[in-house]
Amino acid sequence: MNKKIIAFLIIPLVLIFSMVTLSFGQFIPNAPFKPITMAAPDFSLKDLQGKTFKLSSYSGKPVLLFFGTTWCPSCRAEIPAYKNIYAKYSKSSLEVVYIDIMEPVEKVARFAKTNSLTYKVLLDEDGNVADNYGIIGVPTLILIDKEGYVAKISHRTADLPLNKLFPAKK
Repeated sequence: MNKKIIAFLIIPLVLIFSMVTLSFGQFIPNAPFKPITMAAPDFSLKDLQGKTFKLSSYSGKPVLLFFGTTWCPSCRAEIPAYKNIYAKYSKSSLEVVYIDIMEPVEKVARFAKTNSLTYKVLLDEDGNVADNYGIIGVPTLILIDKEGYVAKISHRTADLPLNKLFPAKK
């Protein structure tokens, strides 16, 4: 008799525990999967010639930010791809910008000259802009749409949806 009472008590407790446990797995943040849009933080940085670049002054144009350093092997390996993107899309209003993080201007200028960088090179000397964008590794690419929202964050140029942003003309 005692075994039957224990069984009747244990079975409902197991069922209740199972239902509670399974119900926690049903919570899905951001349901029903609305896209999360983040406005690109505005910033001002100096380029290699000392001119100020202010992101908000490019409102209405898409902007591609490359965060990198001179010592990063992956950043150097991607330079031909960056140049191709610049050559192909800058004519279609894409602003292409390389942001070097926390390195001296002389070193970055040498790097830009050695690699014949054709796009804007900016200096984030204190790392504040990289921090504002949550950069934790390089290279990091951030594509900003013409409305000023972050459209894509990537570490490879191959992952950028540039063809969606600039569809081929028929």
